[in-house]
Amino acid sequence: MIGFGASELTEALALLSAWQALPLTVLVPALGALLILLTGRWPNLRDSITIATSLTLLWLVLPILIDVAQGGRPGNRLVEIFPGLPLAFKAEPLGATFAAVASILWLATSFYGIGYMRGHHEENQTRFFACFAVAIAATMGIALSANMMTLFIFYEVLSVSTYPLVTHSGTDEAKRAGRVYLGILLGTSIGLQLVAIAWTWTVAGTLDFEAGGILAGHVSEVTVAVLLALYIFGIGKAAIMPFHRWLPSAMVAPTPVSALLHAVAVVKAGVFTVVKVVVYIFGLDLVASSTMGLALAYLAAASILIASLVAMTKDNLKARLAYSTVSQLSYITLGAMLATSAGVLGGGLHIVMHAFGKITLFFCAGAIMVAAHKTEISDMRGLGRRMPFTFVAFFVAAISIIGLPPMGGAWSKWLLALAAAEREHVLLLATYMISSLLNIAYLVPIAVRGFMPAAGEGMGEGWRIREAPMFCVVPLCLTALATLVLFFAADPLLAFLEPIAPPTPEAP
Repeated sequence: MIGFGASELTEALALLSAWQALPLTVLVPALGALLILLTGRWPNLRDSITIATSLTLLWLVLPILIDVAQGGRPGNRLVEIFPGLPLAFKAEPLGATFAAVASILWLATSFYGIGYMRGHHEENQTRFFACFAVAIAATMGIALSANMMTLFIFYEVLSVSTYPLVTHSGTDEAKRAGRVYLGILLGTSIGLQLVAIAWTWTVAGTLDFEAGGILAGHVSEVTVAVLLALYIFGIGKAAIMPFHRWLPSAMVAPTPVSALLHAVAVVKAGVFTVVKVVVYIFGLDLVASSTMGLALAYLAAASILIASLVAMTKDNLKARLAYSTVSQLSYITLGAMLATSAGVLGGGLHIVMHAFGKITLFFCAGAIMVAAHKTEISDMRGLGRRMPFTFVAFFVAAISIIGLPPMGGAWSKWLLALAAAEREHVLLLATYMISSLLNIAYLVPIAVRGFMPAAGEGMGEGWRIREAPMFCVVPLCLTALATLVLFFAADPLLAFLEPIAPPTPEAP
């Protein structure tokens, strides 16, 4: 490499147009996975490649974001899978937002993962980081898909590539969890979602994502109801009940994997797909007029409350956070089923706000595991005095998940509640309110318990800082800080998302 340094690489990347960057967002993490495998015998080099690949991906997403913000919709057709059905990419505001969130949080999780895996002395670290990179490649493919078939292909790659992460420990419990994980995700996607995709292709003659949807005028009311149910239940990654069991089962995985599953890739791919299907396959008017849309809204509301109540019963921290995720995902599904501008935009905003809040909570759970070897909430009394940065970050992120100012989650929950009010569904509005109270009940006591004196200690004792490794603590502090920054950045983010569901002009 004759005289080719960081400045030349930066300049070369800056010259990329958005349409050139689209396929590279998938290719670069995939190549990174290959290099990680080839350098596995040199851990420092392997981990450096992980960081470099995540930085490169983030740089590739930037021209896409800029182009979309300026009104562009860059696209790239690769190959035709079938005549008239290409493997293709196209960026629009929702997909670009998801791509940005995934790339930013992959960088944070890469640093965190290095600290966690080394601090916890985990085996098979090379396989772990390689599968992680493949999963992010698949996530980028989902985020930037131009049609439903392209999305489905990467959706399946994501399921398969995360299976080794779930079963990472190799224990019987992990293998059982892996079978549940893959069984539910592949069963729902192939048995339900693929049927819906084929049916859509048959009646509409296209699977392209188009503003206003592609099904209007092609299907009866009964067909709309059946198709909508097939899609929503077929998107198992959205974890709507009763297809949610894979998510708490997957908690046997290392904490960076839990962060990947619950904040960066898998569950966000699910709710992202729900919103894409509602907006670009059905269209808001078709969903709003369907009785199935309302029925699914009430099912999502039930999932929100039931999962919140189950979370309150869990003493294991990761299990409690897992059921919290089931609940929070259904916020987005409910917003999509309300089929209003506020519901869709609130759902899109909640993808961002929940991602930063929930990844912080899981980062904190992993830091506690590494530094104190504690997994049960009942054993964490006094830990906040030894790990103040971790427990303060947990509290900050919890406030965002609850939806209280000045944290970003306040804005997304406000819009989702506004959508329920606009549709005059009092019970759905009450669901959002009651759920936030339940969030307080199962999240805030964890942080409070941490700062209470341990058994046998006085109020002034126990303040000896013994945090997890820096590579664990710095990322969780930064993602916690991001939940605060997002509160003040909500307006530009909302303006960026608005073209996917512009507010209906008021009648004069």
